[in-house]
Amino acid sequence: WHYHVTGRAIEEVLQTALGENGRFAGTISSTGSAGTIACGDYLKHNFPESKIAAAEALQCPTLLMNGFGGHRIEGIGDKHVPWIHNVRNTDFVIAVDDQFCMNVIRLFNEPAGQEYLSGLGLSSEMIQSLPLLGISSISNLIAAIKFAKYYELSDRDLVFTIFTDSMELYQSRLAELREEFGEYTRDDAIRDYHRFLMGVTTDHMLELSYYDRKRIHNLKYFTWIEQQGKELDELNAQWYEYPDYWTSIQNQMSKIDELIREFNEKTGLI
Repeated sequence: WHYHVTGRAIEEVLQTALGENGRFAGTISSTGSAGTIACGDYLKHNFPESKIAAAEALQCPTLLMNGFGGHRIEGIGDKHVPWIHNVRNTDFVIAVDDQFCMNVIRLFNEPAGQEYLSGLGLSSEMIQSLPLLGISSISNLIAAIKFAKYYELSDRDLVFTIFTDSMELYQSRLAELREEFGEYTRDDAIRDYHRFLMGVTTDHMLELSYYDRKRIHNLKYFTWIEQQGKELDELNAQWYEYPDYWTSIQNQMSKIDELIREFNEKTGLI
């Protein structure tokens, strides 16, 4: 679904946004279970020079270093590699410190933060849109900044990421931060803007080699073969029959559409 639908939707945006001289640098997506990162496979097919970067929480660096742990970036997966993640086509892993997300949600949503950003020249329309970015959206934003800095991209280059949630879901988190740290002030906004947004660095990133990719792919065994009963032959096919295994899945779109229509007819809802 994300390969054909999300990928094509992004391609339509790129056709306008790139103009005559623009360059599409890559797709940034957190991994979880829904397969959003597959839109990058579609875009990489049509823009072969582009990259695919998988983002995760630094506090749970499963892809980066086979790690585990708790984190505060709600709405993303952790501690496993999704079965439907085409790891062999992934170029980059980016780990985002959840503390950056916590500080930026206050910068974007507290009155003192919005007032400071307005003073920097951000339009009122843009400021009103900032609450549309929830915690995992801000994680993707920070990962995209890290990617752009790593490759020293210019204003000709375009990086695409997905804003997957809004702060409507996380008002309780803002309340918890206010209770823990007190009223948000202009000094807090200055610090958070320069340290946690403009000060994003290229640490905790990995440009994947062949064996880096294979190491990540091999992690699927423990979740999907040992625990979920998937077939080992299919796991090996994902790697050794690349890219044919994945194109065979992508080419099932018409068949899947027919099954969806049959299901909808049986429910009587459509």
